[in-house]
Amino acid sequence: MTSSSQDQSVVLTGAEAAFVRQALAGCSQMLSLVQLVGGPGRQALDEAALQVGDGRPLSQVRYDVSLAIDYVDFARPARSTR
Repeated sequence: MTSSSQDQSVVLTGAEAAFVRQALAGCSQMLSLVQLVGGPGRQALDEAALQVGDGRPLSQVRYDVSLAIDYVDFARPARSTR
């Protein structure tokens, strides 16, 4: 993982990585459910997705969540500090 400064790597414990993955998976499930159900919830989520960040559509946000899960699942092992 990279810190918010983009020039430093950070190391997460297995428990921390699992927590991040669980939160991302929950977001993915919620986005999929809202898309499936549709209606006012879908419309509200579409509008919210356009208002935050760089105005990406909901489909791009869903893709980014899935990609973030992959980053956690397939992260390189931490290097030894020795």
